Amino acid sequence: MISAVRRMSLLHALRSWAHAAPVALTRRPAFFFAMRLSSLQHVTFAIADAMLAGPPEPDALVARMTAALGVRADWMTGIARTTSRRFAARWEHVKRDELLRMIAATESFQLAWHNEHQRPVVVRVLKRAPQQVAPPPRLAHVALPQLPTLGDLAAWLEVDDADLGWFADQWRVMPQASSTPLHHYSYKAIEKRDGRCRLIEMPKSRLRDLQRKILKGLLEHVPPHECAHGFRKGRNTASYATPHLGKDVVVRFDLADFFASVHAGRVHALMRTLGYPLEVARALTAICTNRVPSARLLADDVRERFDWQEKQRYRTRHLPQGAPTSPALANLCAYRLDLRLAGLARTMCTSYTRYADDLAFSGGRELARGVERLAVRVAAIAMEEGFSIQLRKTRVMRRAARQRLAGVVVNQRPNLARDEFDALKATLTNCVRYGVEGQNRDGHRDFRAHLEGKVAQVCFLNPGRGEKLRGILRQIQWDVSGAHE
Repeated sequence: MISAVRRMSLLHALRSWAHAAPVALTRRPAFFFAMRLSSLQHVTFAIADAMLAGPPEPDALVARMTAALGVRADWMTGIARTTSRRFAARWEHVKRDELLRMIAATESFQLAWHNEHQRPVVVRVLKRAPQQVAPPPRLAHVALPQLPTLGDLAAWLEVDDADLGWFADQWRVMPQASSTPLHHYSYKAIEKRDGRCRLIEMPKSRLRDLQRKILKGLLEHVPPHECAHGFRKGRNTASYATPHLGKDVVVRFDLADFFASVHAGRVHALMRTLGYPLEVARALTAICTNRVPSARLLADDVRERFDWQEKQRYRTRHLPQGAPTSPALANLCAYRLDLRLAGLARTMCTSYTRYADDLAFSGGRELARGVERLAVRVAAIAMEEGFSIQLRKTRVMRRAARQRLAGVVVNQRPNLARDEFDALKATLTNCVRYGVEGQNRDGHRDFRAHLEGKVAQVCFLNPGRGEKLRGILRQIQWDVSGAHE
């Protein structure tokens, strides 16, 4: 028997290392070379890693411990049986520090360690293969692709390992140059109606193909919050606006830089939540996010049109506006925001929906009296979730005025604004009377498709009024030049 003092010293050392295991992992190399006398920390870590490298059956555990230490010992059987009995039911979720604590309490191992002639020595370290764990219970029904390793991810994306590393930005590109063959994106500045600027980040063709595979094969299978209506199949501006029909007051908030506010850390956390191992989550995050080169932000067309905070968002790896994956990822990363705002709406007896960066609340007299309180709480929640509200774009719309959300008037029933309907009807009538030539004043590339889309929108919102416009549309005489004028 070992002395109580030596036993307590051993227990204290092992438990201290078990508590510090995550830190130790980041500072230790992948392998420990065979040594004549391995340290206690090396031995216990090697035993725990060997146990986790395969199934939890006692014989298999003993075989792996033997492979790690190069010799079979009597104390291995007791540790293997205890491990199988305690942890077999949840083996895929067992952490190394749990096994280290168990080893610390095993007297037979302590005796072996203090025996100078039979002290364990590390021969090799067996590492546990990456495991894809189950997603949260609310996503238990979702069929996600199984991608436990980077090799599996590369095969699923139909690229080789080198290309996967390339598209996942394994090779660093100097940020000073804004346009080189080494960059995965091209950029286009678009002026907003308020005079500010929006930077469109367009992935190049091969990266865009990978993003589309991730969108179709993974992201579209994960449902966002029920209050989200933008970028979803079966949802549209009408479904976004309908819950707010006929309310005393409608309040609309606007999120600033919606895509750029979702940084890579949040995307990585989402991938980990879905169950993907660390390296796979990192690669998926890198493929779907981007950082804008500083040289592009200092170009003449955008230099004075972004404030410091906006430039910092673009310089930090974020969701690029222009990538196929960004809308779906933005919805999923805003899940907590939607969850909290929906809870706030319930406490104030109001309705809440979100369409991309537009947040809509509506209610009766209680909301009419508490609009300022709602604005403060929404801004606080948005800030805590990594977003910010553009207060100058907040609109409080009462019943006596036009209540409009995403182009849909909601005072009584979903409808197109009267002035827009009249303008569309006048354009269609002029096309019938005077011909298509000269009516495309806004320079649409496909004027016929533009008019058909506008009429379809009216038909969707108000079938009666839409049929009147459709009748005029059918009377237009189209020719090749007029159709694409």
